[in-house]
Amino acid sequence: MTDLAAYSTSTGEAFQFWVLGTVAVIGALCTVFMKKAVHSALCLAGTMIILAVFYLANGAYFLGIVQIVVYTGAIMMLFLFVVMLVGVTAADSLKETIKGQRWLALVCGLGFGVLLFAGIGNASLKEFAGLTQANANGNVEGLAALIFTKYVFAFEITGALLITAAVGAMVLTHRERTERAMTQREMSEQRVRGKHLPPLPAPGVYARHNAVDIAGLLPDGTPSELTVNKTLRDRGQIRDVSSEALNDLKALEQRAEERLERTKTGEGSK
Repeated sequence: MTDLAAYSTSTGEAFQFWVLGTVAVIGALCTVFMKKAVHSALCLAGTMIILAVFYLANGAYFLGIVQIVVYTGAIMMLFLFVVMLVGVTAADSLKETIKGQRWLALVCGLGFGVLLFAGIGNASLKEFAGLTQANANGNVEGLAALIFTKYVFAFEITGALLITAAVGAMVLTHRERTERAMTQREMSEQRVRGKHLPPLPAPGVYARHNAVDIAGLLPDGTPSELTVNKTLRDRGQIRDVSSEALNDLKALEQRAEERLERTKTGEGSK
């Protein structure tokens, strides 16, 4: 009876798998096909939460909590913060920083798919290893025993791969300085000699946009060059303020002036 129970699946487990599995696949597809980076990140976060539920349902409590706290709660929220701060748009994804990277990614994806299907097709499960024996002294202790004994080599290789990926990401995002870095004394002297003693104004167009590559508007509606970093200006990475935003601002100011004139006229008649 115990062996039959181990190989059988209850109605609740099957319902949970098919419902949550469908939602997870839809979230993964939305992550790839969504046009906005923020929406893709939110779909990916939802998929990660469903994976954590699968871990918890199968008795892997440590992996489930780590999936929620580390991946969904820390990494994805940091990614969302960076995306909203920098202001990534769909147009940015059309620019290839490395020549031929789309074709290379397609070939790597196809190769990974072939290996995945080949591994699943050749896999065979002769005996069912229940969680009772693996979690005899607790899930955390059982997981630690496997990681640092049987799978220690694979675990160390994975750690080295993650470190290499982190270093590679820093190298790819590094940009050479366009000018010599100023010392603290030089910066303070330049600040005192200049016309702007207080901190420089923040970027963004009032409350419409707060990206660092968009110049802020002055009260008269003209862009202020002081609101954008000089390095971005030298690299040509500044997005121009659209004429539509300027026209909306002028229309708003005109309506405000008309209201003020009406108020003054009404007070004068009284």
